[in-house]
Amino acid sequence: MKKVLITGSTGAIGEACAKYFHNNGYFVYLNYRNNEKKANELQAELENSEVIRFDIAKKEEVRSALENLEIDVLVNNAGITKDNLFFFLSDEEWEDVIDTSVNGTFYVTKAILKNMIANKKGSIVNVASVSGLVGNAGQTNYSAAKGAMIAFTKALSTEVARYKIRVNSVAPGLIESEMTKDLPLKEMKKAIPLRRIGKPDDVAECVFFLADKASYVTGETMNISGGMVR
Repeated sequence: MKKVLITGSTGAIGEACAKYFHNNGYFVYLNYRNNEKKANELQAELENSEVIRFDIAKKEEVRSALENLEIDVLVNNAGITKDNLFFFLSDEEWEDVIDTSVNGTFYVTKAILKNMIANKKGSIVNVASVSGLVGNAGQTNYSAAKGAMIAFTKALSTEVARYKIRVNSVAPGLIESEMTKDLPLKEMKKAIPLRRIGKPDDVAECVFFLADKASYVTGETMNISGGMVR
């Protein structure tokens, strides 16, 4: 049975990815930081799964939790937003977002890659954002972090291809989740050619395709925005 680790499994996209991989025959390692109740509920729902708690922004926690873990697929999904106009953006708001999306992706990937390289197989999918493609006002921290993840994807893919490891990313647009629940979505969807807000399953389907099916695709970023960004 193939195995996948999904960071931030208790979020909307993480949960959708966990269920999608599980329903397609994977054993799922469910990572969470704070929401233990949700993680345990999800684990109880998914027969072939296991909960692993660590904060991806803390390298010692990551290394301790993942030291001997062997998996076929890594989904770097965990992320946070702390939006503010740049002039008002605090050091903490900048650092927390960068630490999670950039440093966290580095720590987790570094811990997992050792065994992938030894086994000469594996696939990594990084969950970025259209904010990393075009930049959004009030999101200089988030846009910088997600843009870094996209560049990280491109660079790493060239290094590990020789070991038959593929590295891709997805860039979701407006997706129904905790991060977007307070936004004026009815008004915002007018800017989306498909005239709807994306669902977590829309992202999970693309993540699974890149991770499991797209055997000749690496270093790419899939735009999942309903045509909003093109």
